Amino acid sequence: MKTTPLSPRHWSDYELIDSGGYEKLERFGPHIIARPEPQALWNKSLPEEEWRRRADACFLKDKKGDERGEWRCKPGMPQQWYVHYRNGGLKMRMRLGLTAFKHVGIFPEQAENWEFIYQTIQAMPFQAQVLNLFAYTGGASLAAKCAGADVTHVDSVKPVITWARENMEASGLDGIRWVVDDALKFTRREVNRGKKYHGIILDPPAYGRGPDGEKWVLEEHLNELLALCGQLLEKERGFLILNLYSMGLSPILSRTAVRQLTGAFGQEQFGELYFTDTFGKSLPLGVYYRGKP
Repeated sequence: MKTTPLSPRHWSDYELIDSGGYEKLERFGPHIIARPEPQALWNKSLPEEEWRRRADACFLKDKKGDERGEWRCKPGMPQQWYVHYRNGGLKMRMRLGLTAFKHVGIFPEQAENWEFIYQTIQAMPFQAQVLNLFAYTGGASLAAKCAGADVTHVDSVKPVITWARENMEASGLDGIRWVVDDALKFTRREVNRGKKYHGIILDPPAYGRGPDGEKWVLEEHLNELLALCGQLLEKERGFLILNLYSMGLSPILSRTAVRQLTGAFGQEQFGELYFTDTFGKSLPLGVYYRGKP
């Protein structure tokens, strides 16, 4: 049993400049930001004053101890801007923004999964039906749509759905089905309808809320969700991707859970997603599992 760490190779609009001291210094297009990163437990390579000199925006956590905070920006730093991701026929344009939870609208490490989605769907001799759960601002949905899939994009936050639609339009795409719903409720209904998909992408948070206040707790609800996805997936000719971000969860855990609750795939790949900063320090940014026939 061998894990496969993956790091995106085709970004021109993203760079991890430095990491350490529980922070990361990143370039998104023309702008450099500094924000918290709980897994960067080593020391910074650049001095603190160099970080502050380079950063156009720095995220300052709220003293209350939750995930909220505020951005301290230099003059001229926009609240919103765009980046591109291009590799062959996979061409995406996505709007970024400085949010109160330190996020900016994309997880750059997911580019490895975007490539997998695009290539897998391109190889299918039929139009794939793809379900993207906890779909956020739509990077995976755009990759699937670029490859010609019929995409259903599910997220519980209406403004995030609006953001994803803007990304679709900015990328010159159309036709994605937008669903504002709790992921677990939606999959239960889809199973009852007898619906089938050729690809399912799951990107669940550790904690979350549905549009009607439904509570999502990863450790409590992931098993049921995976079992439902096993019923929705056309397994003999479909693929599944599971991403996990909670610290302490391992790639082998994701593989074991998928195998038991969804069933084993003919081809499997699992491991960590990471970036290496310009000083050679590799920063893990999540766990993934990918399976296909």
